[in-house]
Amino acid sequence: MTGQRRVIARVLSEAADHPDVEELYRRASALDRRISIATVYRTVRLLEENGILARRDFGGGRARYEPSEHGHHHHLIDIDTGRVIEVEDPEHERVLQAIAARLGFELVSHRLELFGRRRAARPPPQPAKRAAGEAEPASSAEAAR
Repeated sequence: MTGQRRVIARVLSEAADHPDVEELYRRASALDRRISIATVYRTVRLLEENGILARRDFGGGRARYEPSEHGHHHHLIDIDTGRVIEVEDPEHERVLQAIAARLGFELVSHRLELFGRRRAARPPPQPAKRAAGEAEPASSAEAAR
């Protein structure tokens, strides 16, 4: 592996996000100005062919990448910002296994990508104002008596 490929591999392994080739190029060339975009494309293809790198399609017309050894997880993609959140949830795994079993399959692999939009923060509900002299509402335990 050449020194330039080592830089690209290091950038990928240190990435907390899922960069595309352009972003990989920007980060790698900041570390080594001799790295070309063609070198990044060739290195990404080589790493992907050897199972070291996983290509992801989160929409937006560009492939994004992450190291294959990240372990099994799913992705939640914010359609407004393109931000990708990794999700690991044993309950999801159990549900997917149960669906496959119910349909007569042994699940050997799966990938789940959820696309959504972050909801605007809502203020917590305020208690209703009481008129002067009005009694305080009974608790649910008192109301049940």
